[in-house]
Amino acid sequence: MEYVYAALLLHKAGKAVDEAGVSSVLKAAGVEVNEARVKALVAALEGVNIDEAISKAAFAAAPAPAAAAAPAAAEAAAAPAEDEKKKEEEEASGMEGLGALFG
Repeated sequence: MEYVYAALLLHKAGKAVDEAGVSSVLKAAGVEVNEARVKALVAALEGVNIDEAISKAAFAAAPAPAAAAAPAAAEAAAAPAEDEKKKEEEEASGMEGLGALFG
């Protein structure tokens, strides 16, 4: 996770997300740098619009409105197995994009 955080920090600061930058951030944080992981991360992020990926991840992780939670709770009491299956599918679909983004 430190590697992803380093890339996000560089992006937020308006710096290039490259091997030297990621390595520098990790070293400054006291993390032992694995150059292969740095190269893999930078390669995976090449051509990726990080702002767009963040907004999609934030949208997928946004909590449901409170009004929608009440009917969902009633359904969960009626059919807990189906509700758990739905949650797993929703979580998987939201995290697919992040998995593709960060390898």
